[in-house]
Amino acid sequence: MAASVDKMVADQGTVGARLPQGAPNRAQSEKAENALARRIALRDKFATGVLFAIVAAICVLLFSLIAYIVASGAGKLLDASFLTGKPEQFKEGGGIGPELFNSFYLLVLTLLISVPIALGGAIYLTEYAPKNRLTHFVKTAIEALSSLPSIVVGLFGFLFFVLQMGWGFSILSGALALTMFNLPILVRVIQQALEAIPNDQREGGLALGASRWETTIHVLLPAALPAIITGIILSAGRVFGEAAALIYTAGQSAPMLDFTSFDFSSASCPWNVFRPAETLAVHIWKINSEGVVPDLDAVSSGAAAVLMVCILAFNLLARFVGRLASKNTR
Repeated sequence: MAASVDKMVADQGTVGARLPQGAPNRAQSEKAENALARRIALRDKFATGVLFAIVAAICVLLFSLIAYIVASGAGKLLDASFLTGKPEQFKEGGGIGPELFNSFYLLVLTLLISVPIALGGAIYLTEYAPKNRLTHFVKTAIEALSSLPSIVVGLFGFLFFVLQMGWGFSILSGALALTMFNLPILVRVIQQALEAIPNDQREGGLALGASRWETTIHVLLPAALPAIITGIILSAGRVFGEAAALIYTAGQSAPMLDFTSFDFSSASCPWNVFRPAETLAVHIWKINSEGVVPDLDAVSSGAAAVLMVCILAFNLLARFVGRLASKNTR
């Protein structure tokens, strides 16, 4: 009995002797963890610095480009005679009035055609189309078409709208070519906006007795409206600056416009969709490649500055309207 007690006491002494040895192990473990944390923090700071440098370089490059274009044509931005005057082919002092009007007119027609089609297609693909291989193929084709070069769209428009349909170089041919160019982008934007809405809102509308169409119109579209409006305005900026697709469809001539004329068969009637229409972007390309006017540099810089300001305005408008629509839908 005494021997057993002595053995237990000896064992307890051995355990007690081992306990202090754990302190150095814990200290080493904490030291290793601190070193690892410092290495992770250092790597994080390095990666953050690299990303910040890349973003800063891109911002500086973009700002420098925009500032250079705007500063080069700043003298023409507020020149009313330049903004409203007719272009000249051989003497200086020409303006961009018809080209500026044609750009906005083509943009409005393109949006009037493409937005309803894109909205209907996106609603069907998101809410009604079955989830099968055909739907997946259609979505893949839309994504592929959204990256199609504009020159290809222009050549197709030339072969089909200008030659096959017999519409010639006209606003209608240009608007339909821009619709083909803009439609896949709009469909994808609206589709992503609808897919971002939680399924709880769909199920809630159906649970209240609304049909799928009523749920889409009264629940989903209002919720997705900010993203849809932003996407439409941003695509409008892209269409406004397009040139390659319009060279072969809308043409490279800009007849003087008579805004008091409503003879839709006249080339001077601004609302005639079958007249040729040189846009601002096409005008910049044309005067830099074929222009012989003495003030070529001034006209080119001024037109580029006006185009840049318009595109920037589209982007700022998209942000403002998107925020305003988000506040109204809350």
